[in-house]
Amino acid sequence: MLKKERAERVLQRLEELYPETPIPLDHSDPFTLLVAVVLSAQCTDKKVNEITPELFRQAPTAKAMWDLGEANVLEIIRPLGLSKQKAKALVKLSEIIETEHGGAVPESFDKLELLPGVGHKTASVVMSQAFGHPAFPVDTHIHRLAQRWGLTNGKDVAQTEADLKKLFPKTSWNKLHLQIIFYGREHCSARGCDGTRCAICQELYPNRKRPFVAKKP
Repeated sequence: MLKKERAERVLQRLEELYPETPIPLDHSDPFTLLVAVVLSAQCTDKKVNEITPELFRQAPTAKAMWDLGEANVLEIIRPLGLSKQKAKALVKLSEIIETEHGGAVPESFDKLELLPGVGHKTASVVMSQAFGHPAFPVDTHIHRLAQRWGLTNGKDVAQTEADLKKLFPKTSWNKLHLQIIFYGREHCSARGCDGTRCAICQELYPNRKRPFVAKKP
């Protein structure tokens, strides 16, 4: 099966499984989505969703987050990993959004990636899910599955993103990255599948007998 054929099969199967793709991080607008994505680094979405209601109650806007201050933000998000770094980043990015962007999250990859705590993946999530711009955020789960499915050679997440963008139509990107994440969590996790067990792995590589070892980013 050619790479393009594998991509078409993946798109078909994921659309059958996940016709709807609700964003797993609770939020109400671009700012709260940005905050939630920053908090999700090295944390589960479930844990972030347990913390953000109180944070957003006290700081639903950039101005309110800036006013709340680093110590108070840290107190709320302390149960999350990297809480000190995240508290510092959230307050500083809120200050920048308020003073340089009129209190609104910038609708630009370049401006988003200049914010503290915001890398390309986070900017891609915000641009795609908050503003509807085509983007393909690649996390470690997508990186792993793309390798298992023979869609990339797995050098790093940047290469994986570029390869996936070439294989899939731009109109599918915003939904597809969530579909892959959902499938990875439910059927093709790091421990739950070794490249030979889940339905998509078996369909794409029916003759694969040995576990597939994905390269870490």
